[in-house]
Amino acid sequence: MARLSALFALAAAAVAVSATPIVVRDSLVTLPIARRFNSTGAANIVKADQARAKTLKARLQATKVSPVDTAAGKIFPGINVPVTNQAIIYTASVGVGTPPTSYELIVDTGSSNTWVGANKSYVNTSSSVDTGAEVEVFYGSGFFFGEEYTDTVTIGDLVIKNQSIGVAEIAFGFDGLDGILGLGPDDLTEDTTSVGGEVPTVIDNAFAQGLIHAKVVGVSFEPTAQESVTNGELTFGGVDYKKVTGPIKYVPITSTSPASDYVGIDQSITYGSSRIPILSATAGITDTGTTLVYIASDAFAAYQNATGAVIDNNTGLLKITPDQFANLESLFFHIGDATYEFTPNAQIWPRALNTLIGGDADSIYLVVVNLGSPTGEGFDFIDGYTFLERFYYVYDSANACVGFATTHFTYATTN
Repeated sequence: MARLSALFALAAAAVAVSATPIVVRDSLVTLPIARRFNSTGAANIVKADQARAKTLKARLQATKVSPVDTAAGKIFPGINVPVTNQAIIYTASVGVGTPPTSYELIVDTGSSNTWVGANKSYVNTSSSVDTGAEVEVFYGSGFFFGEEYTDTVTIGDLVIKNQSIGVAEIAFGFDGLDGILGLGPDDLTEDTTSVGGEVPTVIDNAFAQGLIHAKVVGVSFEPTAQESVTNGELTFGGVDYKKVTGPIKYVPITSTSPASDYVGIDQSITYGSSRIPILSATAGITDTGTTLVYIASDAFAAYQNATGAVIDNNTGLLKITPDQFANLESLFFHIGDATYEFTPNAQIWPRALNTLIGGDADSIYLVVVNLGSPTGEGFDFIDGYTFLERFYYVYDSANACVGFATTHFTYATTN
């Protein structure tokens, strides 16, 4: 069949790159999340994230204009679910079926299909219904093809009935992982199945079934020097105000395509107390499924010049000396009317994990990476989880806006 043949044509490219693709009170659900380490090394992190970025940029859709005035600030408390920090990705334990089988899924605001079966096989139970439709999604750093089911999906205390879920028959780029928990805009599911149209996301269905009061997910990530630790949290239906140290400030989803197709925002970046321009005001995306912070090539050149860093061939990351680190200044991300300080410590890869990414134990590597394309393409940066670990992050899909707030880890010296 044509769709399956197309997937096989992509397999050679995808298989060579590992995937890196992110609480309940009243009607809030908080999910613990884990950050997962993949021993293929940082050079492959860079390649995989860049491949993912190219695929996201290529998926053009009609430009959406978001309202400036939203109800995001009136969010109720939600359902908290822990997530695990596993060094290069965050994962959540998600149950599928009745009784549920637990799957370890990548937390991803850069995609919206939820699916299982890449590692652990799907288990048919009394609530499993094969829709007869095929499903396929290509992520740049991997892809899957399979059948679309509906089933009961359990996320923390959320029990979502009749949730559309992909069951992989073929999957590349997801070694040791079971699939993806898609938390991005529902438009990204358009035409991913053979019947066409959109697939309701877990947030869509949780809201439709009255399990949460708002189509919102709050994300709390935390930096760590451990290979794997459950220290993160997803809050479905609201935000967890215990995680923030300041007000949550919201901005509309950018109207600039193709970033507007994702959890995209407008921002600029400056460096140091003298505010050296790094990235001019432009559009890009926030993404829990991307590890590092990617900026357009011209912005990256300005950052490299400002820091004096050099490319390390072993890891693909910028490398600085201890003296350069002592003189490293903060990056400032200007988003809406707010400015978020990305400290020198936040800009470096956790030194305790250097050898796990193919680096030297005593070296200092930076997490800001070349996106591989110039500014002006409507997709000029990706604020990956190494940025999001320093700020609380809220995606309000109903009101098409994104919120950020400082946390106890904004100025932490974890790395």
